[in-house]
Amino acid sequence: MHTPYSFSAFRDIDDALDRARAEGVGVVGINDFYSMDGYEAWRAGCAARGLFPLFGIEFIALNAADQAAGLRVNDPGNPGRTYISGKGLACPVVLSGEPARQLAAVKAEANDQVRRMCLKLNAHLAAVGAGIQLDFAQIERDLTCGSIRERHLAKALRMAVEAEGGDIAARYACIFGGTPLKADPARAAAVENEIRSRLLKAGGAAFIPEDPKAFLPVESVQRIIEAAGGIPTYPFLADDAKGNFTDFEGDLQKAADLLKKRGFRSVEFITTRNTTAVLESYAGYLEDEGFIVTFGSEHNTPAMEPVLLRTRDADGLSDKLKAIGYRGACAVAAHQAGLDSIDAGDELIQKTLQK
Repeated sequence: MHTPYSFSAFRDIDDALDRARAEGVGVVGINDFYSMDGYEAWRAGCAARGLFPLFGIEFIALNAADQAAGLRVNDPGNPGRTYISGKGLACPVVLSGEPARQLAAVKAEANDQVRRMCLKLNAHLAAVGAGIQLDFAQIERDLTCGSIRERHLAKALRMAVEAEGGDIAARYACIFGGTPLKADPARAAAVENEIRSRLLKAGGAAFIPEDPKAFLPVESVQRIIEAAGGIPTYPFLADDAKGNFTDFEGDLQKAADLLKKRGFRSVEFITTRNTTAVLESYAGYLEDEGFIVTFGSEHNTPAMEPVLLRTRDADGLSDKLKAIGYRGACAVAAHQAGLDSIDAGDELIQKTLQK
C-alpha cells in the first residue's frame, strides 16, 4: 500500500493499519515512491496491532532500448517507461553511499517537477481570474511527508476552492476555461481526479513534462533496491478494462524470459486491475516459472478503497490466488529476515499473527 509518504487515500499510517486490521488483513506492506521514510512508523504500528510488516519502495525508471523501439512495458502511455518496485527492504534502512545519493537526487527532481507545475498552475489561475494562488511550501509542509506529487496539487486546489465558498460550480468553470465540473463537488476524490486530468496531465494548462533526469535506468534502480536489502520486482499491469495488454506483457512466456534475463525474480499485481481468470493465469504461470509473486491494493489515489484484496470482477480473491499471494508474502518475509525458504517466512508470519 502507498501511504502519505508519497500519496495515499489514508490519513496517515495509523489509518492504513487500522483499516487493514478491521478488514482481517494480517500481512501489510508499505510501498512509497522514492521513499523509505515511513518504515519505522510502519514497523511500530504493525507491532502494536499484531500485523506482519513488509517494507517496499517504488520507482519509475526508463529502459532506453525499449523507448527507442516504441515498446510499451508497464506504462501504457509511455514506451520504455518502467515502474519497478522493491520488496523486502531492510528496516532500519541500510542504504548509503552512491545508491543513497541517486535515490535522493531522483526524489528531489520529482519534487522539483511538481514545484514547476505549481508555478504554471498559479499562472493559469491568475490568467483566468480564479482569485486563488497555491503556496507550494505550505502544500509540502501540510499535505505531504516530504514527497510531493501532482495529486497533492489537485488536492490543494480542491481545498482552496472549497475554502473560498460561494458558487463553487462557477469557480470550477472559470478554472476549467468555461467548461463545467463534471464530478459531484461533494465527492472529493472525483473532483481531485478531474482537476488532475484537466489541468495537470498532458494537454492541461499546468502540465510540465518530466525531465529525463527524473528517470534512472532500470539497472540503476535494481542496484539501489539491492543495496537497500530488497528484491527488485516487476509490477505487471496484465489485462486492462478492455482486455488489452501492453506490448511487453502480451506474450507471457516472452515477458518471463526477458524479465529473467534482466535480473528480475519477483513480480507483483494490483489485483483490482485484473479479472480473476487472467490473474490466475498470469500469476500461476509466473510462479511456476520460479518468480516470487505478490499482490497489492495500491491505494495511490484519493479514493478510499478496501484493503482486503479483490479482483476487477469479484469481491475477493480465489483460493488459488490466496495461496499464491501468501506464498509470495512468506518469501518476502523470509528475505527480510535473511532466511531462504517459504516455510521459514510462514513461521515468522504465523508467530506474529498469533500474538
